[in-house]
Amino acid sequence: MSATLELAQHLLGFNTINPPGNETDCMQFFADWLRDHGFTVSLSSFGSRRSNLIATLPGTKAGKPLAFTGHLDTVPLGNAQWLYDPFGSQVDDTRLYGRGSSDMKAAVAAFAVACVQHREAILAGRGVVLLITGGEETGCDGASALIESGALPEIGALIVGEPTANYPVIGHKGALWLRCETRGKTAHGAMPELGINAIYLAADALGKIQHFSPGAPHPLMKQPTLNVGRIEGGLNINSVPDRTRFDVDIRSAPNLQHAAIRQQLSTLLGEHVTVTTLVDLPAVLSEENHAWIKQVYQRCQPLHDKPLEPRVVPYFTDASLLLPALGNPPCIILGPGEPAMAHQTDEYCLLSRLDDAERLYGEIISDWMT
Repeated sequence: MSATLELAQHLLGFNTINPPGNETDCMQFFADWLRDHGFTVSLSSFGSRRSNLIATLPGTKAGKPLAFTGHLDTVPLGNAQWLYDPFGSQVDDTRLYGRGSSDMKAAVAAFAVACVQHREAILAGRGVVLLITGGEETGCDGASALIESGALPEIGALIVGEPTANYPVIGHKGALWLRCETRGKTAHGAMPELGINAIYLAADALGKIQHFSPGAPHPLMKQPTLNVGRIEGGLNINSVPDRTRFDVDIRSAPNLQHAAIRQQLSTLLGEHVTVTTLVDLPAVLSEENHAWIKQVYQRCQPLHDKPLEPRVVPYFTDASLLLPALGNPPCIILGPGEPAMAHQTDEYCLLSRLDDAERLYGEIISDWMT
């Protein structure tokens, strides 16, 4: 068994479903593993049993270190029955199963082991930093806490190990989550004329929002999207509801400003709807012609049949918050997980991609240290 597979199985054995997160035991195990392999590790808390971690292998050569980031929380299991134990770290001939295998504990294991395997080059080079977070799945809460702690080191480039099937990705859409609330007046359900029905007000707002466009398309990220993902209203069937709220998920691009989108939507919905921000994560896009980006592409090319092209993904990552706080270094999203398996029942990571990622991360580390 490879060291990467063994570490990935250990990480998958911890239940870090978010909510509530509960990453502390998993993070402590990983911190101990990293210390045993020569890293200097700092653990920090951002709530009850919620944890982040910064680990460093300092170099002796002038220049900023290479950084990797990943999160240890996962999404819930869903309602469908799993054929494989979601925390059993089961392996068949080609796959590693478990909640978080693709998204994204396998990647964390792969880049950690790659660092250990290239430890001498790192110590003689510019060093590496691992930024390991909790709370990513609910809006990058851990990354936000890490930034607020003031503990972020200087870095030269960032690799985000989210699932890309080992395809280098230079950016992702931004996420703007809004809560829209209508207020009415309660009354007896048999005398609705005495009340103001907040559900009807919300229905009017939903009719407007269905045809709302967040803005113009982006050359690479294409059209921004909007989805109403949740609605709540009313307490009992025989009363006029006096409050309704619905939550909106907008995915944006670098050419769009979230403040402007929110203002346009508020104006459209009118005075009967109050709009508040739940999550505000900017889009990420690195310069495709940057020398380091091109070097990573060259390392990834042998793993893919067709010439690599600039790609982005629709999901958000901790890079939304980390990059501005780190001075906007070049960033690549690159991980062994299958993008289509993220958040799925019987989630898995292909063993072949896990092996490739370990080797690929090692090559990127070696390049950075020379």
